[in-house]
Amino acid sequence: MKKIIYAAFLLLSVNSLFAQDYTHSLGIRLGSGYYDNVGIAYKTFVTDAGAIEADLGFRGYNKHGYKWTNVSLAGAYQHHFPIGKIENFNWFVGGGLVLANSFSDYDERDGVSLGIFPTGGVEYRLKNAPFVFSADIRPTFHIVEANDYHNSTYVNAGLTARYVF
Repeated sequence: MKKIIYAAFLLLSVNSLFAQDYTHSLGIRLGSGYYDNVGIAYKTFVTDAGAIEADLGFRGYNKHGYKWTNVSLAGAYQHHFPIGKIENFNWFVGGGLVLANSFSDYDERDGVSLGIFPTGGVEYRLKNAPFVFSADIRPTFHIVEANDYHNSTYVNAGLTARYVF
């Protein structure tokens, strides 16, 4: 019985090291990806250290006389770890999917794409204000490509600012 109580205490103690001090946040993500350079970002913690982030991204293009717009929906699981003893500062790793549609009058720029990505980054929550900031990187690999225009892989780096509620 002592071993069970000790194991439960140890598990709760270790789990509290990764605990977040917020559950939901909503804000804006600025990205460098093919599909999004601005988006709406929502994040919710499903466990003390595990979160799901969903981003609705937009990007307009006007190159060589071609105009088109990309709209994307990305979802990722992220597992958070504290950085040293700095309060509210964490790093995270995870992975996810991105589904995107390119809207264009030109067939070579039009269609649906699907990609997978690993993700990693850092996150800091302000101590005295309800805001959290993060920086991440998402190297994306296409499973389905709408057209031949873009590469089958690309790197999407992003900065996010979210309001905590």
